[in-house]
Amino acid sequence: MTHNYLAIDIGGTNLKYGLVNRAGVLIDKYSTPTATTDLPAFMAQLTAIIAQFQDQIKGVGVSVPGKVAHQDETIYGGGALQFLDQVNLPAALQLAVPVSVENDGKAAALAELWLGNLKGVQNGAAVVLGTGVGGGLILNGQLYAGSHFQAGELSFIALDTDLSDPNHWMGSQGSAVRMIERVATALGLPDSHDGYAVFEAINQGDRRALPQFLAYTQTIAHLIYNLQTVIDVERVVIGGGISAQPIVADQIQTAYRALLAQNAVITNVLTPIPILSSRFGNDANLYGAIYHLLMTINQEV
Repeated sequence: MTHNYLAIDIGGTNLKYGLVNRAGVLIDKYSTPTATTDLPAFMAQLTAIIAQFQDQIKGVGVSVPGKVAHQDETIYGGGALQFLDQVNLPAALQLAVPVSVENDGKAAALAELWLGNLKGVQNGAAVVLGTGVGGGLILNGQLYAGSHFQAGELSFIALDTDLSDPNHWMGSQGSAVRMIERVATALGLPDSHDGYAVFEAINQGDRRALPQFLAYTQTIAHLIYNLQTVIDVERVVIGGGISAQPIVADQIQTAYRALLAQNAVITNVLTPIPILSSRFGNDANLYGAIYHLLMTINQEV
């Protein structure tokens, strides 16, 4: 009998999926553009993908944008895929094997807790930099979901008192996608989403790119500073596609320590923490979705 599970990471641009075994080895990995027209088209795509593996798997773990209420795995919000709002994927799929669903930021934290840079950490956090800013909190060695399953929704942190404009939310100012667009524009690149060219310039210290990047890392450092004043974790892991660039976590760490050094009272009260890159980068949600599935099957969540 197979011991593999199907991991699915639903994003607003791409839908990634792959087989993961019980030991946490990602055996195969695939990616395809997400069907974004409407719910029927999306469900048809999802069903077709699962059908390819139905004879090889013991369960399906799904990572999704939006809040997931774990009483019944219903999705609320749906992020860029608003048609997922109030969809119950396990009920909609009606599979013969277990299906579990987890928020994408929380899945990233679970991946790091299971096999990554939060393994063995009692209190930690994952900050996921992408279109917005996702997050997952590990408290007392377990994922902390919150009273309403919305702990770690870092995109909604207010940057001032005007919440009517999303540009005043952390999800906008902390968006890695927007930072790359700004740097690409400063460089005059033909493709404003060319992250490889953007980071080539950043790593070379290009004066057109560096100010935008440094301002961005200061924004994320401020976020981590504020998180640390509330939850006092041992370690923060930076996730998302840009975390594959070592300069990202390194510069956030530098900016964070500079913040602490600005005031002697802060220096005396707050203990600085290490800020590390994710072990799994863009694949973290696949691992985290399966870890959540395994805990669900074993009735540990």
